[in-house]
Amino acid sequence: MARSLNEWLWQHEFWLPPGITWEDMQESEDIHYPQPRDLLLSIPFALILVVIRCAFERAIALPLSSKLGVRDKQRPKAQPNPMLETFYSTRCKNPEEGELISLAKQCDLPVRKVERWFRHRRNTDRPSLSKKFCEACWRFTFYITSFFTGLAVLYDKPWLWDHRECWTGYPQQPLQPSLFWYYLLELSFYWSLVFTLPFDVKRKDFKEQIVHHAATIFLISFSYCANYIRIGTLVMVIHDASDCFLEPTKIFNYMKWKKTCDSLFMIFSAVFLISRLVIFPYTVLYNTYYYSMEIFQPFFGYYFVNALLIILQLLHVFWSCLIIHMVYKFILQGTV
Repeated sequence: MARSLNEWLWQHEFWLPPGITWEDMQESEDIHYPQPRDLLLSIPFALILVVIRCAFERAIALPLSSKLGVRDKQRPKAQPNPMLETFYSTRCKNPEEGELISLAKQCDLPVRKVERWFRHRRNTDRPSLSKKFCEACWRFTFYITSFFTGLAVLYDKPWLWDHRECWTGYPQQPLQPSLFWYYLLELSFYWSLVFTLPFDVKRKDFKEQIVHHAATIFLISFSYCANYIRIGTLVMVIHDASDCFLEPTKIFNYMKWKKTCDSLFMIFSAVFLISRLVIFPYTVLYNTYYYSMEIFQPFFGYYFVNALLIILQLLHVFWSCLIIHMVYKFILQGTV
């Protein structure tokens, strides 16, 4: 059954344009094409990144937070209470009035004291400023490294300057070592984010982040297997451009450097809106949807990769609305 499923999954009609089969993608000593098995390397590399991140946050980011004056708030701890702790862990972290009254009777405590216990308990679970600072430092370090790595890899590639070159000779485009390692770096990083998701700071767009990570991993993996390497590199470098400004904005916010934070936020907003709402639709969406049709007819991979790119674009629109709302409040109130 597994063999039948494997044969069905790797039908060339799914992955390659009409008229091209896997036999046409045979490697030689001088020509190498992307191989799906290469993606398995991203898992151990992701685990290595997790280890590097833990060491980086403990040895560099955490001491740096202390030197830069990032102070955690001293929150009162909830007194040990097994019954309330069980309710908090298994039922609800923010009980309603009726539940508070019932719990107060069971514990023989005033309702206000039970309510205060839940408030203190919730505050205990809130991530500290130092944890947020360390997380932002790690992401900033990666994004700045990844962005300039992408520029170094792509600056002499013709498709960076002429987007139609993404499809010249497709899908028989040899895989260059620099592109392979760039892909592996990005894919490993997003796998590492998935691995650390339960431990990272949970923000308001937590569900959107899960969708984003899943779509990104699927997009990187599928584009590698189908040899959409050139368009994939453009997607990655465009995304990293704005992220390089987002994380330092958070860092200066945790440091209480208000003016620097506000200035970086406005720069980030401009870069994000331009890169995600202007450059990405033209350079990637229009390129993949329209220019590719000059080379081959539509096939499953064409529809699938475009569907993933549209999901990413919808997320771009969602986050853009949040950013525009914040910019609007900043203009009116003078603060982010």
